[in-house]
Amino acid sequence: MLALFNLGGGEIILILAIVLILFGAKKLPELAKGLGQGIKEFKKAAHNASDGMRDAMEESSPSVAPTRASPATTVSTRCEDAITAPALIPEASPGGHSPLPKPAL
Repeated sequence: MLALFNLGGGEIILILAIVLILFGAKKLPELAKGLGQGIKEFKKAAHNASDGMRDAMEESSPSVAPTRASPATTVSTRCEDAITAPALIPEASPGGHSPLPKPAL
């Protein structure tokens, strides 16, 4: 992580000396303890969030894998089947009017 900021050994020692001067030797253990607890809580929250996402993904995924249709249940695209198939005729509404116009003969 320190390589991210391009810090060398001298810069780190200087930063630690400034922190020691600002907070004093008695406060440093308390600051380190608080920092450690904060990091621990952050990791715990991140772990709980990832577990929640994993559980949600498992609940939303189907429990049975989809299978391919057998040849007997596939839809035919042959022209003969389309001609012999019964046509869907809309029923008339209660007022006697059909929802579709009548075809011209």
